[in-house]
Amino acid sequence: MFDGIDLKNLDLNKMMGQFQEMAEKSKEENESRIFTSKAGGGMVEISINGNSEIVDLQIDDSLLEDKDSLQILLISAMNDVIKQSDENKKMMAMNMMGGLGSFGQK
Repeated sequence: MFDGIDLKNLDLNKMMGQFQEMAEKSKEENESRIFTSKAGGGMVEISINGNSEIVDLQIDDSLLEDKDSLQILLISAMNDVIKQSDENKKMMAMNMMGGLGSFGQK
């Protein structure tokens, strides 16, 4: 389970510090990443940053009279853009694990 790791020389405090630094850097980088999804041929467009915070929402005026269609398109666009952000987070987490040296590798 711990093959390749010298447990006697393992400095957990140092590793935790490195991990916290990488996590903070990732959070800052994610704030500048923008993911956008459109639904209904662009009638609904939603943008979120890499921290899954909504930064923009556009709704075509024609949908304001059709609540059911608006709800369906919003749900579709939100699910899609959240999936994009989640995939980005997974990729960044894998990169962070690789940055921990032998501890993050199999």
